[in-house]
Amino acid sequence: MVARDVHFRTADPTDEGVLREMLYVAVFVPPGAPPPPPSIVMQSELRRYVSDWGRTGDDGIIAVATDGEPIGAAWLRLWSEDDRGYGFVDVHTPELSIAVRSAFRGRGVGTQLLQRVLRRADHTYERVSLSVSTENPAVRLYGRLGFSAVSGEGASITMVRKRRAYDVERVLKTL
Repeated sequence: MVARDVHFRTADPTDEGVLREMLYVAVFVPPGAPPPPPSIVMQSELRRYVSDWGRTGDDGIIAVATDGEPIGAAWLRLWSEDDRGYGFVDVHTPELSIAVRSAFRGRGVGTQLLQRVLRRADHTYERVSLSVSTENPAVRLYGRLGFSAVSGEGASITMVRKRRAYDVERVLKTL
């Protein structure tokens, strides 16, 4: 399966469960390390990324295989000063989360998810942030799509991508 065999749709409030599953997939596990238990996404610092999905500022794209199974997602969430994600920059900058099931990685699904959600964000936000482990191979993908490191703490960095101007007609044809 390649990205052209995947359907992409907008996440809606009924997708909180799908996003919770994708949140677990998004947890970076270094090579050779055992994965954490699925219940890790119920810890408050992770749960906040999907709880009450559909609130103001939430936006996302779900990648769905031809059999209807969600295989990936990229989503944005705004934070307040009192409730921050790992990649918090400010209250006007949404933080990006992304996940692609391991069996579907390396096929362009993640790139398409990112491109689609970032095009949507460019219509509303000046920039988008994310937090990523420095060991995560996705750092290179983020760099190719315009993200730059702005800070770091421990083995994680916060990256930011500034808005891009697009030809509106060209963008509308791809959505």
